[in-house]
Amino acid sequence: MLTTVIDRGGARTTRRPHGSALSSQDSQQSQDSRLRARRSLDDSGPRSGSRQPLRAQWDPVGGDRRPPRRPRPTRDVRKQSRLGRFVARYGWRAYAVPVLAAVTVFVMWDAVQGDATSAVADGEDTTRAVDDAIVEAPIADGNFPADLESGVLPDGGSFTESGAGTWRVLPGSTEQAGFGERQVFTYTVEIEDGVDTTAYGGDAAFARMVDETLADPRSWTADRAFAFRRVDSEVPDFRVSLTSQMSIRQFCGFDIELEGSCFNPGVERVLVNEPRWVRGAVAFHGDIGSYRQYLVNHEVGHAVGYPDHEGCTTDSGLAPIMMQQTYGTANDDIARLDPEGLVPADGKVCRYNPWPFPRGA
Repeated sequence: MLTTVIDRGGARTTRRPHGSALSSQDSQQSQDSRLRARRSLDDSGPRSGSRQPLRAQWDPVGGDRRPPRRPRPTRDVRKQSRLGRFVARYGWRAYAVPVLAAVTVFVMWDAVQGDATSAVADGEDTTRAVDDAIVEAPIADGNFPADLESGVLPDGGSFTESGAGTWRVLPGSTEQAGFGERQVFTYTVEIEDGVDTTAYGGDAAFARMVDETLADPRSWTADRAFAFRRVDSEVPDFRVSLTSQMSIRQFCGFDIELEGSCFNPGVERVLVNEPRWVRGAVAFHGDIGSYRQYLVNHEVGHAVGYPDHEGCTTDSGLAPIMMQQTYGTANDDIARLDPEGLVPADGKVCRYNPWPFPRGA
């Protein structure tokens, strides 16, 4: 008897031994078994879309039992902005940032307003204080106190009390200044050893003042008889030497006990008093630069042939360059210091003047 059996490989036929008979019950059970086997096969196979690559479906013709998915509707969705991405990323903190920024700005504004108000108040107080100071400040009228001796050394910068008594020649030379129809004077510029010129420009500043003063058309070169030329490597006609307080007294004398300068013909040296170079003179009402020009011109005047001093010749006029303006520009002041001198006590008062020829040639 032939029997058909359903297997995974398909239907196959087997032969049962002769004489084997199946009862109706066995036949019914056999059919039920075949049906269950088919259901098992049908249910066990993968559907379409199996995730097992390179393997066939158990029921290639069965198809997918799930209903097809309906197409999704097309939606017009905009790309998310930077602000949106920021909010999505930081959540509640995104809303806290602008709030904190606004609070910060307000605090800063309030602080600035408070400072401005305080500044106004302080400014009012300061103004009142400054006004009080201006009212109480002395008026600078250009005059020293009447009881101050005209020849005394005024207060001011520091100077060297005592140098070595020897001088160093400063390097440098100049072209001839002036016509020199009678004589061309050569000169050196020197600093006494031990004198520190740093506080008033250094050695070069002193030398420059001397050179520029002698070459000025209001100086002695306005007279065609004279000319000047600075040298540094030959014997000069005279030496312009910045000198300390005690050395000046040694070479110039101290009969009149006031700081002064001089020309000493014995050593052919114009001795410029350093304390006066630094501080000037009470009686000389010009600036310190004008006083230094006067000092050079007056002492060089002695060196070129003017030994005597002069007094004020025109009341309220310019003082002669050979007047001792360090001690006073009033004849009475000079006469009081040197009663036996050439200057009469006639009441004439001149104005300071640093030049031999103040109006030029």
